[in-house]
Amino acid sequence: MSADRAPVYLDNAATTRVAPEVREAMAPHLDAQYGNPATLYTLGDRAARAVERAREQVCALVHAQAPEEVAFTSGGTESDNWALVGSVLRADKRHIVTSAVEHHAVLETCAYLQARGLAQVTVLPVDGAGLVDPQAVRDALREDTALVSIMHANNEIGTVQPIRALAEAAHERGVPLHIDAVQTVGKAPVDMQELGADMLSLSAHKFHGPKGVGALVVRAGTRLDPYLHGGGQEQGRRAGTLNVPGIVGLGAAAALATPEVLAHEDARLRALVDRLWQGIEARIPQVTRNGHPEQCLPGLLSVCVAGAEGEALLLYLSQRHDVCVSSGSACTTGSLDPSHVLLAIGRSTELAHGSLRFSLSRYTTDEEIDRVLDALPAEVERVRAMSPTWKG
Repeated sequence: MSADRAPVYLDNAATTRVAPEVREAMAPHLDAQYGNPATLYTLGDRAARAVERAREQVCALVHAQAPEEVAFTSGGTESDNWALVGSVLRADKRHIVTSAVEHHAVLETCAYLQARGLAQVTVLPVDGAGLVDPQAVRDALREDTALVSIMHANNEIGTVQPIRALAEAAHERGVPLHIDAVQTVGKAPVDMQELGADMLSLSAHKFHGPKGVGALVVRAGTRLDPYLHGGGQEQGRRAGTLNVPGIVGLGAAAALATPEVLAHEDARLRALVDRLWQGIEARIPQVTRNGHPEQCLPGLLSVCVAGAEGEALLLYLSQRHDVCVSSGSACTTGSLDPSHVLLAIGRSTELAHGSLRFSLSRYTTDEEIDRVLDALPAEVERVRAMSPTWKG
């Protein structure tokens, strides 16, 4: 590993580098403009204006109907929790429909509500590419269904769900749809009106904003109880002093994700992912690509390497080559259990343990892809040679 070369960072589905423009926008609010936006004097008013500008920027990014629909949170996990808990408490209905490949922020919240008798949960299966069937949503709906919650794009395999069709299925019975769009907002075009979503979760650090800030966008008229109680912030929906620097950073990151930038990056990242996959497929036998080949995020590649533990591969790539990738989802790193997403799409437990996720960003270069392709085949051979079960 050369000390004069920067690391190859291909774990952008876990978190992203903060853009220089975002840091610049945040800086005054960490120093001179430190006021509390809930106060009436000038310093507080400046902070409040900065927050409202960020609200407008997020509204524009996701094509919400009005800035007032944007409620700032601490990130995607809080937004998902709020959508689920707030829906069942407000609607006086106790049934939730979700899918087997959701983020743990959704699945664990559903399990929590069900264990305490606050909700009944239907978990829908997916096909081999990770897609939810809209007809399965129709069949699962009941008179007491409070919410359908389906992620926009999967954080492990990148599959993008047919959200418009899922929304239509839910709305036929008057049931709102929440989408976890943490992996799509700022990376791909997201239009709440076109998708038909009633609530949408997003997180700044997934698209070059700061950690610890996100939003739940709630369509006007959607019934939702407050999640945090105390003060009257966020129109009484979410108590707590606002994280002004973080919110400003979220707004700045949203402003950077223009339609022109997204279109350019979509083409560039898909070309890089294709090149990475073709190089892996040509150099390493018995590798399987996960997820839908076309309905997928532009910068994510998930593979399963037969006969090689994913955790061992990522450690060797990091220690020997300064290459940063993930084995499955970053939120479950350290767990010995195979990915629930890979099991849901039909991968065996053994194969699921051999998963690697490469996730690219606007800063990923051709040279970095070359470095991965130079490093990975030898490390796969090394790990396979130590495996008692590999007979390749």
